[in-house]
Parts: sequence; C-alpha cells; structure tokens
Amino acid sequence: MPHILGLDASTQSFSALVIDTDSGAVVADASVNFGQRLPQYQSPSGFLPNGANGEVHTDPLMWLDALELLLDDLRARCDLSQIAAISGAGQQHGSVYLNDKWPACIGELDANGKLSDQIAPCLARSTSPIWMDTATGEECHEIAESVGGNAEVCAKSGSVTIERFTGPQIRRFFKTSPADYAATASIHLVSSFVCSVLCGEDAPLDTGDGAGMNLLNVESWQWDDDLLDATAPGLRNRLPSVVPGAKQAGVVSTFFVEKFGFRVGTPVTVFTGDNPSSLVGMGASQPGKVVVSLGTSDTFFAAMPGIVTDPDGCGHVFGNPLGGPMSLQCFVNGSLAREEVKNRFGLDWSDFTAALKSTPAGNDGNVMLPFFRPEISPRLDLEAPVLSGAEGFMDWRDPRAAVRACVEGQFMNMKLRSAWMRLAPDVIYLTGGASQNDAIAQVAADIFQTRIERLTVSGSVAMGAAMRAANGCLGIEIAELEAAFCQPEAGSEIQPQTLAGSYDEALEQFAQLLRRQN
Repeated sequence: MPHILGLDASTQSFSALVIDTDSGAVVADASVNFGQRLPQYQSPSGFLPNGANGEVHTDPLMWLDALELLLDDLRARCDLSQIAAISGAGQQHGSVYLNDKWPACIGELDANGKLSDQIAPCLARSTSPIWMDTATGEECHEIAESVGGNAEVCAKSGSVTIERFTGPQIRRFFKTSPADYAATASIHLVSSFVCSVLCGEDAPLDTGDGAGMNLLNVESWQWDDDLLDATAPGLRNRLPSVVPGAKQAGVVSTFFVEKFGFRVGTPVTVFTGDNPSSLVGMGASQPGKVVVSLGTSDTFFAAMPGIVTDPDGCGHVFGNPLGGPMSLQCFVNGSLAREEVKNRFGLDWSDFTAALKSTPAGNDGNVMLPFFRPEISPRLDLEAPVLSGAEGFMDWRDPRAAVRACVEGQFMNMKLRSAWMRLAPDVIYLTGGASQNDAIAQVAADIFQTRIERLTVSGSVAMGAAMRAANGCLGIEIAELEAAFCQPEAGSEIQPQTLAGSYDEALEQFAQLLRRQN
C-alpha cells in the first residue's frame, strides 16, 4: 500500500497529508499553526506585524521549526518509513536569501540538532518578503520601464509587474541593501527552499512557482535575460534552475531518515506554488475544468490549452505542474462584499439565500459593481459600489435586489474578466465557504451556463502535492488519482437553468458601468 506525503507551507500554517493510493484514502494529516505553536517568532498570523511602508516579512527559520514539529506530529499518526514518495508546495512569491555556506550546510545536517540552528548562519537576509508585501511600487515601474512597458513584461512573464511578485522584491533588496545582496549566493522561493532542505541539496524550481516572479519567460519556461537584467545584476547565477513540475528533485536527506524515520532513498518530486498545487488537488489539471474559490477574495483558475496573456494586465499565467500553462485571476471583493450587503440590511445568511431565490435572473435590470474596496480585477480605486436600476434599488431600499445584484455582479465581473483565457469549461468546481450555498452556486451556473460541482477535497494544496508525488515518482496516472481523491460531493451538482440571452443585457449594462469609472 504506497503511502504518499504532501506538504503545504502556507501563510499561517505548515500542513501535511498522507494518502494511500491503493485504497484511495487519506490515512493521516497534521498541521502546525505558526502563531499558536511558535509564539517566539511573534508572528500571530504567520508574518511579522507592523512592517513599514507596506513591507510584510516572515522569519524563514520559523518554517524550519514548523517542519520539525509537523513531522513529529505526523509520525505519531503514521509510520513514516512507509512513505514511498514526497512532494510539497509553498506560498507563492515569498523569497529566501542565502549565502555561500548554504550548499555545504544542507548537505551535512546533523540529526541531533535543530534545522533552524544549523541553517541560521546561511541566511544573507534575516527575513523573507512574502506575497502580502506591497513596498515595491517604484521597483515595478523601473522594471517595466527598462523592458519597454508592462505590456512587454506581461507578454514575457505572464503578468504585469506586481508589487508582491519576487522580481520586484529582489530589486528592492538590491537597491536598499547592496552589501547584503552582494553576499547573497542563492535566492530561493518558499517551495524550493523547503524542498532543498528536505533533499539536502539545492533544489530546482518548477514552472508553476517560477512563473510568479516576473522573471520567467512563459514561452520558453526559462529565465528571461531582459527581465533578469532589469531586476538586479548577477541575478541568473543566484537563482535555481527551472524544471517541469513532474521532475524529481532528489531523495530525502539523511537528516530526515535518522531523525524522523523516513526510508533511505525516498524520492521527492520538485515542489510548486500553492495555487498550482491546488489546481492539481482540485482535479482540474486538464483543460475543460475551472476552479472558482469563494473566499475572502474570490479566485478563478484553470489549466489552459495554450498560452495567452491578459491584455488588461489583471490576470496571471503560471506553469501547470502537470505540463503547459495555467491561468489565475484574483478578485479582492469576495466574501467581504457579500457580507457588507448582508449586514447593511441586517440579514442573516438564510435571509440572503431567500433573497436570491425570490428574485429573477437579470434582477429586473438592477445592476451593481460590487466593489466595497479598491479592486484589482479590474483595477478600480472605488470605496463603495456603483448601482444602476430602479430608484428604490439605487437608494439601498430594496434588500432583495441588492443581494442579487451583488452576487450577479461578482459572477458577471468574473465572466468578463476571465474572457481573455479563451476557455470553454465543461464544469466549474466551486470551493470555499460560500460554495456550499446552493443559491449562490445557481447564479454562477446560470451566468456561465456551465454545470457546477463541489468536491469533497479538503486541503487541496497538500492533496495536490501528494498526487504530484504519486504521479512524478511512482508513475501513477493522474486520471486514476483524480478518480480516487477528487470526487464531487454527493448531490452537489448544480445545472444551469435554460436562460439563453437572459444575461446579455445585464452583462452589457455591467460593462458600461465599468467603462464609466475610468
């Protein structure tokens, strides 16, 4: 019975999942919350609070301590010597800066000591900027200007220059701490940093995580010389190599064999980013399936049949860990916008659901741009929604129409903003808290005219890592793994109502409202 380990180094916790590929079962799981288990790092939400000028950093030693705690917890629940393959994922865009002691250090780790104590002398920078850091606006402008504008950056890297992406973060480090940059021999992402420690040797990056840096060319899937030169001098020699997501990175190191009981020679598939890993863990690694996550922010991502980039610069192209490209688009006004409408009228969620069920598709011409805070898809600096329709609706005196307008507006915006991906989905997998609401799911099905399914997958990032390890190291077909671990919830399917043309006018009205804001 092959047991496979998937790891997930996320923003607030480090988690693990062990699957049995014969029985199709999850045999063990564990999670270490950084704030609760490692209070000495003073990072209650997984990062150091009160950063200046938009800086959001984390102490990378915290991730190492969490990994050891996690494996201690996990070996109390299963026999780690039965693990036949390992892979993992890390929060995208975070970077770790290491000096020339790094390669020798990880190759000679002492199982009698702590990882953090042994690796601390390898850090050329004591903290790691993560995906929440927005301190690099000036650097984004400089990189874009150097290569001929953001359209050129997007064509090359799959995204315009983004403040939280790794390239601008590296440039800011080079500018503000030139001596420390000069002392930096290696720059890893969270994923490749943890993978390197696990293997005891410098691990490569995969195309999924590497594409979230504004440095990788999404046509060649290799570092782009123009982007490297625009970011910092000598950068190519400081970066790992880039490989496909199915590539084996190495085998588990002696440290983990001796300290935690892993089997000698256990293969490790290259790690990836959390979003690409979730694509696999949701069973959507092949074109034709779209994942929509309804959370604090809503996210739309999918495997792409070919490479296209967003002409508006709002969406992203990453590597699909199982080959080819994937797209991703984030919408800031997600669950918080739905809650704002609910709370404005003093409703509970049952009232919110009843409002959706009692109002017609198209909402009798009442349309809302449901942006209660600045949005990134599209880029609009609004602080309140924009309404168009009946007088009572526009005066916020019609709670039922406001509820439907909010939800319809979110999915109409999602449909318009994702058109650049040129997808024709057969199914949309809905996940996240609001996905369990049948009335919200019905609106999504009707606007996209696509069936909705909700999967039983929990922990899709770690699940995707385990599935990739089983596929990459043991050769188990991904379709077989999806059939075992990515099944829809019983009775969860939502079919679109036959509403041909019902949303045409609403979509055009919504698009006109958007154009008026520019």
